[in-house]
Amino acid sequence: MKAHRMARVAEVVREVAASTILYELRDPRVKQVTVTRAEVSADLQHATVYVSIMGSEREQNLVLHGLQSAAGFIQSRLADRMQTRFTPVIRFEIDLGVKNSLEIARILREEAARNPGGAEAPPEEADAEGPADG
Repeated sequence: MKAHRMARVAEVVREVAASTILYELRDPRVKQVTVTRAEVSADLQHATVYVSIMGSEREQNLVLHGLQSAAGFIQSRLADRMQTRFTPVIRFEIDLGVKNSLEIARILREEAARNPGGAEAPPEEADAEGPADG
């Protein structure tokens, strides 16, 4: 399978999932969801949709359960849009990239608060040796 075709199908899956979740889904459990990306298997029969969900871990699990329940509905919307022999079976996963980036930003803020100068202090051995000739 050509990589550009898989990328196009993944983009269509992402677009359809995002618009269906935002405008057509009526499940009260599904709220504060952002579709970040989608990946499609090489045979185009399985798709993983990565979502970012705001809230506590319990709320995230509740929303994820609601999305799994609505996967068939979203898949039917995808079948209407795609002209392929098979419609990919959709599976939802929480995208940890957003959580990881927030954690890194928090660590950087804490480090900046500890070192207000912004630059790391030079190692003590370099001060003892003096400037290098060379």
